[in-house]
Amino acid sequence: MTTTAPAAAAALSTADKLADALADPVTVWPNGRPGGGRAWPQSLAGGASGIALLHIERARAGRGTWETAHIWLAAAVDGEVSAAANASLYFGAPALAFITHRAASVSSRYVRLLERLDAATLDVTRTRLVAAHQRVDRVERPPMEEFDLVQGLSGLGAYHLSRHPHHEITRDIVAYLVRLTEPLPDPARLPPWWMNVAPTGALHPDYPGGHGNFGLAHGIGAVLSVLSQAVINGVNLPGLASAVERICAWTDRWRQGNDSHPWWPGQINVQQAADQHVPAELRPRPSWCYGASGAARAQQLAGLALGDPTRVRLAEAAILDVLRDPHQQATLPEIGLCHGMAGLLHAAWRMATETDNSEIAAELPHLAVRLITAVEQGDHDPELLDGAAGAALALHTFGTDRAPAPRWDAFLALA
Repeated sequence: MTTTAPAAAAALSTADKLADALADPVTVWPNGRPGGGRAWPQSLAGGASGIALLHIERARAGRGTWETAHIWLAAAVDGEVSAAANASLYFGAPALAFITHRAASVSSRYVRLLERLDAATLDVTRTRLVAAHQRVDRVERPPMEEFDLVQGLSGLGAYHLSRHPHHEITRDIVAYLVRLTEPLPDPARLPPWWMNVAPTGALHPDYPGGHGNFGLAHGIGAVLSVLSQAVINGVNLPGLASAVERICAWTDRWRQGNDSHPWWPGQINVQQAADQHVPAELRPRPSWCYGASGAARAQQLAGLALGDPTRVRLAEAAILDVLRDPHQQATLPEIGLCHGMAGLLHAAWRMATETDNSEIAAELPHLAVRLITAVEQGDHDPELLDGAAGAALALHTFGTDRAPAPRWDAFLALA
């Protein structure tokens, strides 16, 4: 795929400016490193590890220096690394292992660090798998943090698939995700990944029967993506393709619109499930976390995994519908990967690259220019998931348009 030269040049220039502004942790955090929330140094979403990923990818592409990448990696691993119950792809040892793997794959300087982080991540993963299987044995519904991408085993699966796709631990995670899709006894015939909590992950009176979540960040979309990529990567496991088909059957049941303008809900509650109806006004914004940016890519991957060209075509129609509709794009004024234009740009770029779709590729320069304009119109949080680092990575990737495509976006379950 070849991007339009002027848009690519502008994207690279903007990415360079953003990266330069994020070159020094002291400048980014003049009052010292923030603590708490997702701004911990070990947070991929909002901390030093996320900004380190930007500089690692720029160094890998020859547009940044390894010195800057090393400064940020050192800031991310400074202090006690968490391998506790809250460790995940987005925090602690697994997050640091993910970014270090990206560095160590081209620089031997980080191999020993990666070995230590990988060992800690293996321990975290095994502990989480034991708890998940015990929950299934009790025939209980899953908590969000068990299987989602940000906190759970889908995220750990994304890491292990990118790090060592044929390792025993990768097969163990894939086996669990397959088991997650196997029906539970339920007179309401809700899917086995239905959660008894609200979309926040906690009980709430507005969701007395819980909810079914389609999203890539916190729902079955992440499981669909990881399982599909396991198939594509040649993981040979009984029931794997059937698990992908079970998820697809559920998403097909809830697909809205028509073949030219398909869309999927971000979530449904128990009443909507009983009524078999989702009001059109509940169509989600085309974000990565809950909307078309993530859902369409997961469907494309499923189609490729199953050898289903119709599913691939519908997925690509869904992203094209967004790229050609200024009203939908206007609902994403933010710049970030999670809730904003960067997520849409990168998911669409990934989809166009995967199947060499010239129609999607033709729409990307317009979106890149919109994102550049938004970036230039104000100050932005430095973070990876919703801020400047993520926008810079999306623009950098669009502008460089490298082959083979980089896989930094495995943490978004896009690759």
